Amino acid sequence: MGLKKNILYSGFLTTSLYIFQFITYPYVARVLGVTNIGICNYVQSIVQYFCLFSMLGISTLGVREIAKCNGDKLKLNQTFSQLFSLNALFTAIVLVLYILSIETIPNFSQYRNLLYIGATQIFFGTFTVEWLFRGLEEFKYITIRTLFVRLAYVISIFVFVRTCDDYTKYFLIYSAMIIANGVINWSYGKRFVRFTFQPLSLIRPYVKPLIFLGSQLILTSLYTTFNTVYLGMTCGDTQVGYYTTATKIENIILALYSSFTLVMMPRISSLMQSEQQEDIKRLLQNSFNLLFAFVFPCIFFSEYYANELVYLVAGNGYEGAVLPMRLVMPLMLIVGLEQILIVQILMPSRSDKQVFVNSIIGATCSILLNVLLVSKLESVGSSIVWFVSELAVMTTALYFVKQKYHDIAFFANLVKHLFSFIPMLLIYFFISKTIEDTWIGFSLGFILTLMYCHLTLSYIVKNNVYITSIKSIISKYIKR
Repeated sequence: MGLKKNILYSGFLTTSLYIFQFITYPYVARVLGVTNIGICNYVQSIVQYFCLFSMLGISTLGVREIAKCNGDKLKLNQTFSQLFSLNALFTAIVLVLYILSIETIPNFSQYRNLLYIGATQIFFGTFTVEWLFRGLEEFKYITIRTLFVRLAYVISIFVFVRTCDDYTKYFLIYSAMIIANGVINWSYGKRFVRFTFQPLSLIRPYVKPLIFLGSQLILTSLYTTFNTVYLGMTCGDTQVGYYTTATKIENIILALYSSFTLVMMPRISSLMQSEQQEDIKRLLQNSFNLLFAFVFPCIFFSEYYANELVYLVAGNGYEGAVLPMRLVMPLMLIVGLEQILIVQILMPSRSDKQVFVNSIIGATCSILLNVLLVSKLESVGSSIVWFVSELAVMTTALYFVKQKYHDIAFFANLVKHLFSFIPMLLIYFFISKTIEDTWIGFSLGFILTLMYCHLTLSYIVKNNVYITSIKSIISKYIKR
C-alpha cells in the first residue's frame, strides 16, 4: 500500500477520533461538570502513567523491528512472539505494583473504584499490539477497527452518561473501549502472525532497547502526563478540569498533524537503511511545509477566539481554562517541530542516546518548574511548565539534528509562513469592531480564515504540499 494512502488513512483516523471527541467532550463536560471531569482525567493520568511502565518502548521498538522483517514470515512470527512475551512480562509486574499502590497510597483511596476499573486498560493494552499493524503498515485495518469501536463509544456515552453522578460510567465506557481494541486486535492479528512462547535467551536482546526507549517515554511523560497528576495532588480536581480542557483543545488540533508523523516514521526508517538521502530530504521538507501550513492559522485563530472555543468545547463554568489554553496553543508549532526532529529524524536514524538526553532535559525542567510554579499558579502554572519543557526539548533536538544533518534548514520557511499569516489578526480585530454578535463574528472569522489560508498558501508562500493536495482533490472528485 502506498505512502499517500497510508497518510490518508492515518489522517482520516485521527480526524475521526477528534470529530468524535468534539461530539462527546462538550456533552460530557456539561453533564459531569468541571470537578467530576477533573476526577476522571486525574485518574486516567495515573492509569496512563502505569501504562507507560507496562508498555515501555514497545510502540517504537515494535514498529521498527516488525518493519525490518520485510515480509519474511518466519522472522515476523519470531520477532512478534519475542516482543509480545517481553511486553506481557513487564505488564504483569506493573499490574502487581499498580494494585499495591492503590492499597497503600492514601491519596488514591478516594479513587479506588475508578483505579481498579483502570487496571483493565493496563491488562488489555498489552493485547492491542498496535505496533504490529503499524509495522506492517496495515493502516486501513487500523482505521476501520478504530472507527467501529469509537462509534460504539460515542453511542454509549449518550445512552449511559446522563447526570453529574455518572462519571464512573463515563470512565468505565472509556476503559471498555481499550478492552474492545485489545480483543479485536488480538483476534485479527492471528491472520499475520502466530504467537509462540519464547525462551528468555531469545527475549533478552530486546530488553535493553525496550527499557532505553521506554525510559525516554517515561521521562517525556514528566512534562506531559505527570503535569496532570501533580496538579491533581497539589491543587485538586477542579484545576485538573481547567487544565485538561485547555490542553485537550490543543491536542485535538495537533493530533491531526501527528497522524502524518506516525506514517512517515517507518517509511523514513526504511529509506535511512538504504541510504536514500535525497528521498529523505524531500519527505522532511514536505513535513515542514505541512506543519507550517497547518499550525499558524490554528494558533492565530485559537488565540484570538479562545473564550469562544472554550465555551464550545466545555460550556459554562470552564472560564478558568481560557488563560491556560492561550498559553499552550503555541505548543502546536513547538511540538510539531519536535515531532519532525525526533520522530522523523533522530529515531529512524537510531540516535537513541540523543533522544534520551532530550527527555532528561525536558523532565528536569518539568520537575523543577512544577515544584516552583504549580502550587501558586495552579492550572496556569501547569501550562507554563508544559510550554517551557517542550521548548527545551525542541531546542535540544534541533541541536542534535544540526550536528548529524547540517543541510536540514527550515527557519526561512518558518518565517515566511509566519509573516504571511499575521494579517489574519487584523482581520479578526476588524470583525470584532464591526460585528457586535460574538458568534456571528466567530463564524465569519472561521470562514475568512479558510479563505485567507487558501489564497496565502496557493499564491503567496506557494506551499507545495498544500497545492499538490488541492490539485489532487480537484482532479479526483471535482473533475470526475
